[in-house]
Amino acid sequence: MSNMPKSSSPVLSEKIFERAANNFTESGQTMTINGTVNKTFILLLILLSTAIFTWTRYNELLNPSEIMGYVIGGAIVALIIAIVYMFKPNWGMVLAPAYAAAEGLFIGGISAMFNSMADGIVMQAVILTFGVLFVMLAMYKFRIIKVTEKLKSGIMAATGAVALFYLVMWVMRLFGGDTSFYAGNSMLSIGISLLIVGIAAFNLLLDFAFIEEGSQRNAPKYMEWFGAFGILVTLVWLYIEILRLLSKLRD
Repeated sequence: MSNMPKSSSPVLSEKIFERAANNFTESGQTMTINGTVNKTFILLLILLSTAIFTWTRYNELLNPSEIMGYVIGGAIVALIIAIVYMFKPNWGMVLAPAYAAAEGLFIGGISAMFNSMADGIVMQAVILTFGVLFVMLAMYKFRIIKVTEKLKSGIMAATGAVALFYLVMWVMRLFGGDTSFYAGNSMLSIGISLLIVGIAAFNLLLDFAFIEEGSQRNAPKYMEWFGAFGILVTLVWLYIEILRLLSKLRD
């Protein structure tokens, strides 16, 4: 299908739509906004259920080492699933919920550890994350911010820069380098976190554009799972960065 929509989102890319076009069947079932919203709620509920497990486990034992297997394992499994999903978007009914479950184990453990150091910080991060989601949705819906090709390119470039920054920080920590300029609570560190939060928030606009274009151009029904998956990936990223920012501000 030559009229399949394009996207500049790091997760929701044009190649995904090309694969979807190759697997498209004339079944009369196509992607809709409501269907994607419903699947997004399903994924959030799955993530919440597994997050509650590691959260409760940590608060019962009060020992990070007891849940690190779930946290690290969840993160690794989620990454593997996300990579596979890039190549098999038509497996969404299985892969998207599996990703949400694995990511929930990671999120629950990390959140519990943050909350043990600063009580109430997790609830603040959750409220701010969904607050940003609804603000960006309103700005997209009412075209306060128009998602032009130029804006998409800018967000893509900024997101790529953040990915490179994460990689550099990881290598520096691996070899004992000083990363206090980011991990600490200096004004520079807080400024970097604010910038990353902003970039993550703008990625939501790309996700919204993907979902709207997919519904308008009759993408296959299973792409609703992929649209929901994209929203979840961005929300998790946004939440973690907000959690980190709040931690720095409290310090």
